Amino acid sequence: MRSRLILLILLASLATLPAHATPSPSPAPSRAAEAEIATKVSALMARMTLAEKIGQLNFPSLAFPYEDQLATVRQGRIGNMLNVVNPVHLRAFQDAARASRLKIPLLLAIDAIHAFHITFPTPIAWAATWRPQLAQDAAEMIARQTAQNGINLTFAPMIDISRDPRWGRVIEGAGEDPFLGSAFAAARVRGYRKGGLATAAKHFVGYGAPEGGRDYNGAQISLSELFDRYIPPFEAAIDAGTETVMASFNTVNGVPVTANRALITDILKERLGFEGIVMSDFAAIYELINHGVAGDLAEAARKALNAGIDLDMTSKAYERHLESAARAGEVPAAEIDAAVRRVLTVKYRMGLFPDSPGGVRKIPSPVSEASVRATARAVARESFVLLKNDGATLPITPQSGTVALIGAAALATSDHSWYGPAGLKKPETESLRDALESRIGTTQDLLFAEGFADPCGLSFKDKAGALAAARAANLVVLVVAEDCIISGEAASRADLGLTGVQGEMLDALAEVGKPIVLVVETGRPLALTEAVEKVAAVMVAWHPGTEGRTALAEVLTGEVAPSGKLPMTFPRSVGQVPISYGDLPTSRPATGDRYTTGYVDEKPTPLYPFGHGLSYTTFAYSDLKTSVPTMARNGRIEIRVDVTNTGTRAGHEVVQLYTRQLVAARSRPLRELKGFEKVALKPGQRRTVRFTLAAADLAYHDDEGRPVIEPGTFDVFVGGSSTADLEGSFEVTED
Repeated sequence: MRSRLILLILLASLATLPAHATPSPSPAPSRAAEAEIATKVSALMARMTLAEKIGQLNFPSLAFPYEDQLATVRQGRIGNMLNVVNPVHLRAFQDAARASRLKIPLLLAIDAIHAFHITFPTPIAWAATWRPQLAQDAAEMIARQTAQNGINLTFAPMIDISRDPRWGRVIEGAGEDPFLGSAFAAARVRGYRKGGLATAAKHFVGYGAPEGGRDYNGAQISLSELFDRYIPPFEAAIDAGTETVMASFNTVNGVPVTANRALITDILKERLGFEGIVMSDFAAIYELINHGVAGDLAEAARKALNAGIDLDMTSKAYERHLESAARAGEVPAAEIDAAVRRVLTVKYRMGLFPDSPGGVRKIPSPVSEASVRATARAVARESFVLLKNDGATLPITPQSGTVALIGAAALATSDHSWYGPAGLKKPETESLRDALESRIGTTQDLLFAEGFADPCGLSFKDKAGALAAARAANLVVLVVAEDCIISGEAASRADLGLTGVQGEMLDALAEVGKPIVLVVETGRPLALTEAVEKVAAVMVAWHPGTEGRTALAEVLTGEVAPSGKLPMTFPRSVGQVPISYGDLPTSRPATGDRYTTGYVDEKPTPLYPFGHGLSYTTFAYSDLKTSVPTMARNGRIEIRVDVTNTGTRAGHEVVQLYTRQLVAARSRPLRELKGFEKVALKPGQRRTVRFTLAAADLAYHDDEGRPVIEPGTFDVFVGGSSTADLEGSFEVTED
């Protein structure tokens, strides 16, 4: 969402609110509690005026001076606020709600996505760990910091599936795969809620598939693909207890989601059974006018409410037009009441009312900065992806000789936070240069040259000095960074190469003839084909956060072995995008012949496939077995495989299970991820990893969006990436 005042968020950690501050969400209420909540909500609604009901659907952003908004809260015409982050302001709005006639508490929301004060790696890096528990821990830590200051709702997690790295918001999600994305969606929801924040799973639905990768652009998605690829993470988030869902900005098949009753009411609310609040994105109801489906704001309000949008975020459409529309009979009173009932029910479930069943929950206990930092470093350590390591160039050891560290990014302590220092001292952050100096500077020479005038390499500072350092070294470590202003919302790219003069620097360093380690800070997959050819090793560091450069130094020097795996495919060129491992087969599979699937000027394969990532050791897979050769359509099967560390160092491997249905009524993907487990193995250690599949896990959706389980042969692939070649099979039968 496009909330701009979130730059103030760090002010919220300057002080905490007193004990009566807004409480944290409650667990899912019991059946008896739900009945009690329904009774209380009905009684409260019976006392509400139409204006007070509409107030509960009004979700403005903080505006200065804010005294008028406080007065409107006291009148019961504002039921929710976003971007109130200063503790003084939070207290004022809470007091205003308590001073209103009905004393209905406020939802108070911000974008606490991957940071509050201590910044965690960006969410795509969480997915690269392939450890949902780490994501849950990270979300909990962020939430505990945030909830201490009176906030009760975060606009997270973003769980959009995307196969298009041109779209800048891939940085906020879990990549291209619905199975992996669902695991991280559930983990993040659980973590935020455990830490004291309600969640907003976003953006329902198809926002990650804009044509051309252009943010806010429309998507064309069949109903079967919608259910197979884009809806599963939302189902997982709903099952994990998300209190709210945010509708997406875009159109799907020509209809804006904000006005799309088929998606919001028929699918999300009725078919998926979501009982919480559905909110618009920032000003999205107003933007129905731009979409060309509403002639004015009044019509936009009517269409959004009819679609099933409960909260109007910042458009003022409901505030200005619903009351008159209801009195004129243009909006059924039942539609307003249904939305209000959802809002009040969620507030009761969260424990915001003093008479909530079970009482008002207390805010989770404060968390120490040391604990938050430790969790942030743990996430960073496991997020780094070693794409290439020819000749065991990494890790850096005394045998590596003199090391030349090049790149202004090695001095940087930026954290790609949406929040930035707004009057609050930035947390102490170690640069990569300092972190490496403390680890290798006592045993070998570490030379340093900034090379660039800025961390993202937009221009040179001392190119000659960088080349001189490279000539004097045995090993070169070049740190490059994707320009920080072109990753995130409204940051679509047509070119996925290195930004600025970083590519030119790499070319010059390659001519020196020393082995090069390329460290890439990025929020998306990049097209690094030419760069990869010039270097001995490539490490993707994402945007690693407050503890990230320290963790990166640990991995580069071998204190910790890299264990990250790609959650998105890295393309060879932009022309391959959108690209995914899970493509459908074609009538002419790629063989290299001209008249097969592919390109005349590029290989059809990716530069690095989904699930790829190396370690400082090696792993072997063997003895793939299925518990039974066949299973019925209501049955289950166990698949087991032995994994052995065949190297000389301890390491973690992500064991990945893929399936393919060979023959079906419709073409099925070449591979689909159906299981994964990250295992730790010492040198020579073997472990048997087991996966259980239910026949229902193999279902796909037809053109009506109905799940279909077809009998037939399924191939099974197990290994360390989506190109796994250890293969087996089983049959699904009618019985």
